[in-house]
Amino acid sequence: AYENTGLQSQLPLEEQNYGATAARVRQGPSVPVPRNSPAKRDYLVAAVLCYANLINFMDWFVVPGILLDIQKYFELSDGDTGLLQTVFILCYMLAAPLFGYLGDRYNRKIILGAGIFFWSGVTLGSSFINELYYWIFFLSRGLVGIGTASFSTIAPTIIADLFEEGKRTTMLSIFYIFIPVGSGLGYVLAAGMAEATGDWHWAFRVTPCMGGLALVLLIVLVPHRTQRRTAAHRALSISGTIREAAEKPGVPRTAKTTWCQDVISLAKNWSFVWSSLGLTAMAFVTGALGMWVPLFLYRAQVVQGIVSLCLQESCNSSNSLIFGGITIGTGILGVIAGAEAARRLRKINNKADPLICAASMFVSALCLYIALMVAQTNILSTFIFIAFGELFLSVNWAVVTDILLYVVTPRRQSTAIALQILVSHLLGDAGSPYLIGIISNAIQARNAHSFRWSFWSMQYSFILCAFIGVFGGGFFLLTSFYIEEDRKEAEK
Repeated sequence: AYENTGLQSQLPLEEQNYGATAARVRQGPSVPVPRNSPAKRDYLVAAVLCYANLINFMDWFVVPGILLDIQKYFELSDGDTGLLQTVFILCYMLAAPLFGYLGDRYNRKIILGAGIFFWSGVTLGSSFINELYYWIFFLSRGLVGIGTASFSTIAPTIIADLFEEGKRTTMLSIFYIFIPVGSGLGYVLAAGMAEATGDWHWAFRVTPCMGGLALVLLIVLVPHRTQRRTAAHRALSISGTIREAAEKPGVPRTAKTTWCQDVISLAKNWSFVWSSLGLTAMAFVTGALGMWVPLFLYRAQVVQGIVSLCLQESCNSSNSLIFGGITIGTGILGVIAGAEAARRLRKINNKADPLICAASMFVSALCLYIALMVAQTNILSTFIFIAFGELFLSVNWAVVTDILLYVVTPRRQSTAIALQILVSHLLGDAGSPYLIGIISNAIQARNAHSFRWSFWSMQYSFILCAFIGVFGGGFFLLTSFYIEEDRKEAEK
């Protein structure tokens, strides 16, 4: 957030174009840095990125919102249907390390703009695909995943650059609130458009228009070169100016490192490793829930006799609308509660962040297990326990990212976020929707063909999510053993 101060020209080239946020300096006198640009612009930039994040996650969950219609239209089995989200996530996670590398070294505004334009165009094109070309629909979801990877990898580092420690957690919390809000609106948009038009294809024609607006706002409001805080800026906060720091003997300069060196360093950072595995468990659970819950609720209602089998071209979308509303409400409440709990508990316990994440994962796993067990007899209780499960999962979103930002040295943060995206999706939600579908298919194949068994098969396969949630809590507990040491190391 050091704009128009004349500092950029005094930095060596590698320090102008490399690195993300700076670690906090806890010792030495600090001289405030003059800023000619008003703070309002920083908030405008953050608002644009939050809006784009909203669209990002709306695109993620348009397909689950109309999953029953898509399954009927393309005549897909449970396994093939789950593969839709798996293709999306696989392409997303494989592209993330590339964008992490580019984001640490090149202009981030250009990368973000190209990503928004690409994924919006592909989403619009997918709305015109005929039922005979289902493989093109699968391909389009993969391409959308590549586009969204550019945004998810780079946008958090820009927000972290704009704000100091006190404001940073708050702004990241707001940014991550748009994950559940966007996810929930994806369900609502998809179900609402399918119901209003009688054609599910229209669900894919709204977010591209929103993406066009995001691109315009990005071009107009986000500065061409967003300032990065590097080691030189840490020297600035101690001595007052870059020039004074440069003239002062003994002030170290940060050397440019290779991508392989960054990865090796991150692999030795146990707080980063264990928290990334905890996030992987979160991703596994949220991926499976996000893809299958509306369809699971529909099958539960048919078994209970609440609704009849859908034989029409456009099926009832009430479950997607309700689940979308639950996702929005619990997401907002969970992210705010997690950030506030972390802010308060850090004052009394340096390990508060991973302990909050661990506790929320354990409670979430219990709630989801209860929801699955009561689904056959009481649909209202199922909705309630699913809501609590999602609430406690949402507590972790901003807290996990904040852990990464203070245990990883600034010049490796885009790379760290990219690797975390790769691991969490590779072992998490890239496979969980498909795995749940495959297990469901296998159970149905071993039993008599009936709609009751189609419900039971999904119920039994979903139990896997509760156990994975418990493992996630364990990974966050392991993080708490290393977090103090790794945080001190990153601040050096």
